Amino acid sequence: MNNGDNTAIFSTDIGVIALNGSVKIKILEFLKGGCRSFDEIVQHTGKAKSTISVHLNDLKTQNLLEEATDANDKRKKVYFLKCQYVACSQEPGMKHYSEMLDVIGSPEMDSFGCLKCLFHAVQYGFRAHGVNCDPIMRKIGNDVGASLSKNFVSNDMGSILDEMVTFWTDHEIGSFTVISKDPIKIAVHDFFDCRSIPIKEKTLCSFAQGVFEGVFKEKLGVECVMQMLGKCDENCDACHFQMIEL
Repeated sequence: MNNGDNTAIFSTDIGVIALNGSVKIKILEFLKGGCRSFDEIVQHTGKAKSTISVHLNDLKTQNLLEEATDANDKRKKVYFLKCQYVACSQEPGMKHYSEMLDVIGSPEMDSFGCLKCLFHAVQYGFRAHGVNCDPIMRKIGNDVGASLSKNFVSNDMGSILDEMVTFWTDHEIGSFTVISKDPIKIAVHDFFDCRSIPIKEKTLCSFAQGVFEGVFKEKLGVECVMQMLGKCDENCDACHFQMIEL
């Protein structure tokens, strides 16, 4: 979430809020780990108490966080998130979007499937206009994973992964292999043809992350993150993830 001078976009109960202050973004990123005290926030940011107090009041006013009394010390306040990180700004780039539109306008589209091509065009379109939507795609992936889990009958990790491999193949979602079961490491080779479609940029890693996280939480009650191992680009043959339990 730490985007330097970029703008970060958050979803709240009252709508979407855009922030471009690095200190405010750093505070919200810190609160992703759970409820924090005022002193913890000051220590984490390295800023003066008066500065943090101003930022916290601004964030409360924008409905991005909430303040409560510390249950262990009534004299102190604690803070927690009331928002969802959904996107950030990035340098616009039309190249991959234009290439995807060319695929859609050619007979080549039939070999990949119209819906898959349109789905990729939406992804590239956001990036072309300066919006990195990886955060919200991961959240949507979580929701999709929770719903997909209703198709699986197993209740242990190994069997669920076996069911998912078959389900992905049968429904043409893509393919993945389990590299290790302790810890869980997964290589996603293709996800909605992200490696078959001839565009040299990968955009669906965050969505795949979310799907796995959603399935594991719903079926096993495991709060986890699927941490990406290494950088995913046009030169790699798979996106590698490792499950980190929270």
